Amino acid sequence: MALHFECLPTELDTEQVEEYLEQMLDQHDTPSESYFKFVVYSLRFAFKAEGLDYKRFTLPSIKHEKKLPVILSREEMRRLLRAPALLKHRLLIGLLYGCGLRCMEVRSIHIKDLDLDRRLLHVRKGKGRKDRYVPLGELLCRGVRSYLEAENPQTFLFNGKPEGRKGGDFDSRYSQRGVQWAVQQAAKTAGIQKDISVHTLRHTYATHLLEDGLDIVSIKELLGHERIETTMVYLHVARHGRKAPFSPLDTLFAPAL
Repeated sequence: MALHFECLPTELDTEQVEEYLEQMLDQHDTPSESYFKFVVYSLRFAFKAEGLDYKRFTLPSIKHEKKLPVILSREEMRRLLRAPALLKHRLLIGLLYGCGLRCMEVRSIHIKDLDLDRRLLHVRKGKGRKDRYVPLGELLCRGVRSYLEAENPQTFLFNGKPEGRKGGDFDSRYSQRGVQWAVQQAAKTAGIQKDISVHTLRHTYATHLLEDGLDIVSIKELLGHERIETTMVYLHVARHGRKAPFSPLDTLFAPAL
């Protein structure tokens, strides 16, 4: 902008700033282009740094793209859960989907966080450092018991590679890359063509709960969302009703009526 006008941007008047922004809009396909964003945000910062009233300039707000999440069907979810050869990976995917966990949350599960008698998982310090409880469900409890007996993990439910080895982490937790690899390999084995990530299982969890009749407020609490608006996106991809919280794994394999 300084090169274009041959002066400092803070010396420009309103018409010059708007002229330059309009020119940028004409040159780029959409205002969401990163180059355009940098110009707008940099102008605001420059005006503030110089003690100028940046509000007198008509700097457009940047609207984020509103994309609906990728959701797996129930049949795709069954195939994904059955795909891994290792019990560890089957349980990992089961917890991501069956409890709606984020990648960091599933990696951070301690043995002490599992209440198998009450069928609850204590999710500690999720996003925003908020704790919450989520139902485990009978199928997950059985899977956890089998895994604990077979693997005998210490401290963390999912242990990673020893510290110092390539791919290891700062502690004994399973690495983020390891979780991502497990999900991607399972999707490949299951023949799922959708572009999925670890977070796709969390989206699928919320959508399937809505379709099974759980209300949006309960799902907000189970997901640990701060604002209900964040949860409302699932209303675009599922129906909802009102039932007591439960794990969708218990209905996933229920006999069809």
